[in-house]
Amino acid sequence: MNQIDMTVAPPRTDTGTHARVPHRRTAVVVGALFVLQLLTFAVGSNLIEEYLRGEASRQTLTIGVMLEMCSGIAVVGIGLLMYQVLKEVDRTWAVGYPIARSVEFGVSAVLATYLLTQLEEFPNHLLWVYLPTALGGLILNYLFFVSGLVPRGIAILGLLGYGLLLLTVPLDLLSVIDVEKGAGLVLLAPGGLYELLVLPAWLIARGFRSAGTA
Repeated sequence: MNQIDMTVAPPRTDTGTHARVPHRRTAVVVGALFVLQLLTFAVGSNLIEEYLRGEASRQTLTIGVMLEMCSGIAVVGIGLLMYQVLKEVDRTWAVGYPIARSVEFGVSAVLATYLLTQLEEFPNHLLWVYLPTALGGLILNYLFFVSGLVPRGIAILGLLGYGLLLLTVPLDLLSVIDVEKGAGLVLLAPGGLYELLVLPAWLIARGFRSAGTA
């Protein structure tokens, strides 16, 4: 019989009891969703760029936007699933994560609507998505770091990656860098490594550790 690993979370302040959460199954799904949201966004963005360069049809644009929206739905799913785990660490901070991911999806939906109606991208469109992504990621990895749900090395990489992602917003707006090339892409590399490989690999292979593990 298959068994789901159960971890005992810290006592809830409202009940004084321990909450048993099926972290293993959640970890696998979240890990898979991280990979899915990155891949669908990458493919969708590439199709959109083909259309904007005049190399593809309107249908290609529509497919690209739909893929980006699929990525956004995966992002919301990550936020909702992770809240069920993070709330046992710190309920106040934990609620910020699904909120940030939902805002990220909302911004993406507005930008997608603009693109489909105006047939051009909104100025600095990536930066408006990166902002809630970075804030949510910092919340997630702060809670990872203080709880020990994942190794601290992974949490530190996440804090670095999302911190650099947040930094790209003002730097790009001030024309210091371009997030789509050169130094801008270098700043995005740690976060991309974290989301595509490091965190998903750990969650799928090992799952979450007991909260409070150093």
